Amino acid sequence: MPLIILCYSTIAIIFQHVSSASLPNNETVPAVIVFGDSIVDPGNNNYIETLIKCNFPPYGRDFVGGNNPTGRFSNGLVPSDIIDQLDMFKEYIMKIKEAFDRNIATTIVSKSIYIVCIGSDDIANTYAQTPFRRAQYDIQSYTDFMASEASKFLQELYGIGARRIGVFSIPVIGCVPSQRTIGGGILRSCSDSSNQGAILFNSKLSSQMVTLQTKLPDARFVYLDSYTPFLDMLQNPTKYGFEETDKGCCGTGNIEVGILCNRYSIDTCSNSSNYLFWDSYHPTEKTYNVLSSLVLDNKINDFF
Repeated sequence: MPLIILCYSTIAIIFQHVSSASLPNNETVPAVIVFGDSIVDPGNNNYIETLIKCNFPPYGRDFVGGNNPTGRFSNGLVPSDIIDQLDMFKEYIMKIKEAFDRNIATTIVSKSIYIVCIGSDDIANTYAQTPFRRAQYDIQSYTDFMASEASKFLQELYGIGARRIGVFSIPVIGCVPSQRTIGGGILRSCSDSSNQGAILFNSKLSSQMVTLQTKLPDARFVYLDSYTPFLDMLQNPTKYGFEETDKGCCGTGNIEVGILCNRYSIDTCSNSSNYLFWDSYHPTEKTYNVLSSLVLDNKINDFF
């Protein structure tokens, strides 16, 4: 099953775009609740038993208030805060009901916007870099499995009370620096197989969401295409103020991520705002801001 992680409470970049938008019918959004992987992890991975950590410099070097390695997989802010599992979200709802009138709690849950980010790790790591899934599935059947699991998760989220649900597509995952290094040959080209897997899953995810919208008409299921704008950022970096797109800022930028990107990494760049990627897998804070604007600004009204 795809890795599903819940982020709730304080929202950084995504909330900025929601709160600054002109919402129809004087609508309000009491909360933005985000599910995803390391792209939206604001530091709770620090408390999980894993080698993939980043609670040390140079991570967080541009964080608000100065050099502060909080455990975010970036040089600064990521789109969300406070990570936990889906069952913990149910506990969170119970706490809302204890703190407020039950009707108020129901309104908070139903009127919040839910953002889901899934699939990137499943294609780039679980399928592309390990033999186990490839022994069980070809890419067609694997993306069928992923889309089916995504649909089940969205329906469970609906069952809890969510009604405004947006799902980010997989971006151009084959063009992140680590995938170029591992699967792009001597020229470090984009990994075509990973990108084709992303395109295949995105198509199936979009279809599943159309089906769910028909099945559950009182909800709003919004497909958020990140593949197309991210591809444009890669192909036209100067248009968005970037100079480097095929390696990360940390170290050589070819493979460093997590513990491989640390305070002793040589050649770490001095100006991360010139870079699309912070390490070999995760974007810089500037990239998050630009991409969020491109994806969300024209989609906010679709949640209402």
